Amino acid sequence: MLKIKEHLFNALVACLEQLGNGLGAKAAFESPKMASHGDLAVTAALSLSKTLKTNPRELALRLKEALSQTPPFQEWVQSIDIAGPGFLNLTLKPSAKQAIVSEILTASSRFGEKPQSDSRVLVEFVSANPTGPLHVGHARQAALGDALCNLFETQGLSVHREFYYNDAGVQIETLAKSTWCRIHGIEPGHADWPEQAYQGDYILDIANAYLAKERVQSDDREVSASGDPEDLEGIQQFAVAYLRREQDLDLKAFALKFDEFYLESSLYTSSRVEDTVSDMVKSGHTYEKDGAMWLKATDFGDDKDRVMRKSEGGYTYFVPDVAYHLSKWERGFEQVINIQGTDHHGTIARVRAGLQAVSQVRSLGIPVTYPQYVLHTMVRVMKGGQEVKISKRAGSYVTLRDLIEWTSRDAVRFFLLSRKPDTEYLFDVDLAVAKNNDNPVYYVQYAHARICSILMKEGLMKAALQESDVFDAQALTQDSSGQLDFKRLLSFDVSPLGSEVAQQLMLNLAKYPEVLENAAKDLAPHDVTFYLRELAASYHSYYDQERILVEDVLVKEARLALISAVAQVLRCGLQLLGVSAPLKM
Repeated sequence: MLKIKEHLFNALVACLEQLGNGLGAKAAFESPKMASHGDLAVTAALSLSKTLKTNPRELALRLKEALSQTPPFQEWVQSIDIAGPGFLNLTLKPSAKQAIVSEILTASSRFGEKPQSDSRVLVEFVSANPTGPLHVGHARQAALGDALCNLFETQGLSVHREFYYNDAGVQIETLAKSTWCRIHGIEPGHADWPEQAYQGDYILDIANAYLAKERVQSDDREVSASGDPEDLEGIQQFAVAYLRREQDLDLKAFALKFDEFYLESSLYTSSRVEDTVSDMVKSGHTYEKDGAMWLKATDFGDDKDRVMRKSEGGYTYFVPDVAYHLSKWERGFEQVINIQGTDHHGTIARVRAGLQAVSQVRSLGIPVTYPQYVLHTMVRVMKGGQEVKISKRAGSYVTLRDLIEWTSRDAVRFFLLSRKPDTEYLFDVDLAVAKNNDNPVYYVQYAHARICSILMKEGLMKAALQESDVFDAQALTQDSSGQLDFKRLLSFDVSPLGSEVAQQLMLNLAKYPEVLENAAKDLAPHDVTFYLRELAASYHSYYDQERILVEDVLVKEARLALISAVAQVLRCGLQLLGVSAPLKM
């Protein structure tokens, strides 16, 4: 159906060009809001009526007559109806809709993907400072970032996953002092306990590990504790390494990997920060006032100028951010996405202003919208009907590992992707473990498992796969076509799939590539969760209305091919979200 739609689209472009040179650019198909209005809609007559100074219904009639004469429309379109002020509603022939089944089964796990291109994109996400466990906000970033990276990869982009963290500065000094206090028996509530110190039980764990002279290793560092209770620098290095290891364990529990961990300290040791400040001064967009250095951020559209260097010394936090993003550009990443909390909203304008100042001096040509941002709101957690605000492990917030332990990795990922990022989200732990249709991840996974049980019964799944509980394409083979009998499925005749409910299911299947394309373009991975729920609902409706294993062999085979295609698309979508596709539930 995708190739058929492409042929129809090309025919539409040609017909519009006949109406006027360059009008083919207005060609587009839309999905009617109601199934009774057909399968595809064309609104070009409405948008072009003023340009061509023609009544839209008259223009629609001319377009209908022209389209009806083209071979693709004659072969694949059952009817063209003019509705309203000039809409063209197309109803496809059953054979056109049925073509999607073989397209999906042929493409297998690569259905919906585009060929590899030369485009590169860097996605920075999570980026937690090593001062404590990853919290639910980081969990939302992790789910968003990973799904967005997977989306970009389906569109043929080369993706670089990056984690940036502050391994120096005030917060790290506070971590060291907090650990020093616990080493010396000073606990929260004690008169000597610092007001800003970190209070979670994990600080005591670090202190005990330091005194025991443990050796810790994370992705980017390895430190052995001296055990010296007065070595504040040694305590700091050990505490950072300890928490980096803890965060590595959090990321592993979430099945998340990064291509690079970028250290803020490297921006200073490499002189990137000083070079950046020097060029910002050379740009003429800075000035001195009240002993501080200011950036004329208003020159670049910010609502006010920003302090770069404080009067008491030291750069404000956005300055190294400018240096960091310059490094991204210089590494060849002309598209960069940052996933951060909405509390970073005020940073955007000043970082972009700093980049533009340096770009002028270095003639870099950095776009004014560089980098792009996806900002997410906070996550609240409900458990047992009450909001959970405190974790014993963290001391003041619910951690990523808490959520996973209370529910599952699948639930955490799917739930945190089920709303737009800028929408405040209430994570209901009780719903996440419920085994009913109110639980969205269960609802989608159950549709897949329901299909797999039928395919197993009919011998369309390989024996090795039947022994597993989860369809894991990467664990078994790189291509899921090696686990299902696709050759046999592709031999089945799908022409018996003529019912309205079957055709609606096939139309929903055909939407998947477009969903991926639009979700990647709009930085909206939540659209994939919406689609999967819609597809699961369409399948459940189909299953309830038409028996699969009927006596008529031709009908049975056609329906087996259809539901196999549904399972394949469900698997593709779930894998993109980082969620498993269970075989049994």
